[in-house]
Amino acid sequence: MIQWIKNNDAIGTVNRGVPCESGLCTLCDSACKGKCETWLSSLKGRKLLYPRNFGRTTSGSSLVSAIGVGYHSLRIQGYAYGAKGLNSSMTNSADDCLFTNVDVKTSFGNTELTKCRVPMMTGALGSTFIARNFWESFAVGSALSGIPIVVGENVVGVDKASVLRNGRIEKAPELDRRIETFFRYYDGYGAIIVQMNVEDTRNGVADYIMNKYGNKVIMELKWGQGAKDIGGEIQVNSLEYAKFLKDRGYLVDPDPYSPIVEAAFESRAISSFARHSRLGATDLNSAEEVRESFMTSVAYLRKLGFSRITLKTGAYGMEALAMAIRFSADAKLDLLTIDGSGGGTGMSPWNMMQHWGIPSIALHAKAYEYCKLLEEKGIKVPDISFAGGFAREDHLYKALAMGAPFSKLVCMGRAPMIPGFLGSNIEGVFKPEKRAELHGHWESLPPAVKEMGKYPEEIFAGWEPVKEKVGKDEMKNIPYGAIAMYAFADKLACGLQQFMAGARKFKLSEISRNDLVSANRETEEVTGLAFMTEAENDEALKILNS
Repeated sequence: MIQWIKNNDAIGTVNRGVPCESGLCTLCDSACKGKCETWLSSLKGRKLLYPRNFGRTTSGSSLVSAIGVGYHSLRIQGYAYGAKGLNSSMTNSADDCLFTNVDVKTSFGNTELTKCRVPMMTGALGSTFIARNFWESFAVGSALSGIPIVVGENVVGVDKASVLRNGRIEKAPELDRRIETFFRYYDGYGAIIVQMNVEDTRNGVADYIMNKYGNKVIMELKWGQGAKDIGGEIQVNSLEYAKFLKDRGYLVDPDPYSPIVEAAFESRAISSFARHSRLGATDLNSAEEVRESFMTSVAYLRKLGFSRITLKTGAYGMEALAMAIRFSADAKLDLLTIDGSGGGTGMSPWNMMQHWGIPSIALHAKAYEYCKLLEEKGIKVPDISFAGGFAREDHLYKALAMGAPFSKLVCMGRAPMIPGFLGSNIEGVFKPEKRAELHGHWESLPPAVKEMGKYPEEIFAGWEPVKEKVGKDEMKNIPYGAIAMYAFADKLACGLQQFMAGARKFKLSEISRNDLVSANRETEEVTGLAFMTEAENDEALKILNS
């Protein structure tokens, strides 16, 4: 078993416990006072790409890439000559081939392209309270960064202020808030995507959105996620709210209307209730029936007027993966997000997260194989986004290269949420009268933040770039969490530019699977990517034998 390092002394980061492969702590607390790599990136931005204490220290790698199978066991190739993907205004001179000239913008879509400044998107931020509480930071940060943000499932169903008549939405203030917050700073890059599960479909979420917002919103059908193989969940600690959710038609466990449960709640033996969503496709018994149902759902969305439709699928086995790819291709969907096991943003059963489904690298390797098969048959493959445990710029490159040329985005679940938490905590210190509204946890700045400064303009590397973008007067309306998210996205973009320049690729479409090598034989077997000393060996022998 791989033992991930807890501290990275080179860049000055610390995890609370043994981190995940992504570098995030296994349990990410919104009140955290620091300082994993994502946490610190949210303040320092691209400065965190380099070791600390420059001029007084030297540093060396501490990677464990030769052990085990995962994205960590892939290595990114560098090349000693050439330059690919230069735009028409550049020459192949060393003065033009600077990493800052690498274009990391991307787009996805079948007939209508959605442009993104950075090839990343958020995971689904749905009915969990943490998504609701920090939405201003997430949505504004995504809009400013020019990346897609996903409104997850059940947002209308759990909203006490929403109004449903005969099971159909008439009023949805929380969903409205989420959509309108993003569009407040949307400038043509990124998108807002709204998911639908069983309950959302029954409630008429798509009809409501089309009637109120038209075709500006992208609709996403959902088959599952990488964190669990059952429906979405939240926990509530109010008996009244638990009854409200049950009355809305949800499964609530334990049953809040049971006299035994009510008595246990009053005595505090039970302190919370879990609200569950339903499993989809339980009335279907074959791949062909799934296809028919799926095509009917897509046709309904198109009839309503939606021109951009996507699908999110989870860490199921190979049959479901093949169905997702082929049916998305046949339906001419704009994006397919494939989420590997181990991901997640919300409240998944812990051992289910640990033990169900196909891990990301194996699932994504097979997804490439299936996409390639369809392409060879002359079938247009949908644009792909890989998800499942990504947080850094090397993850961006590896995931894009793993699925190249089909992969256009990398979906990050937990990582982009950390800037929202951190910024809100800092803003609550400077604006104590708004602390409760911001869901800030701190009364004073912790030492890890004080190291960077005493006032916001000094603490946030993203402050001045965001001010330049929105204007001095508008800065008062920008959540600090959004400023932190902008810095995090900028760090990832800059790090990706550096990896791409080293691989002599100056635009994303030039990234290739040949840019990856396997650091051990097990990874080679799983991914089909050559072992590192065998990649390019034929070319090497030609030189030596010439």
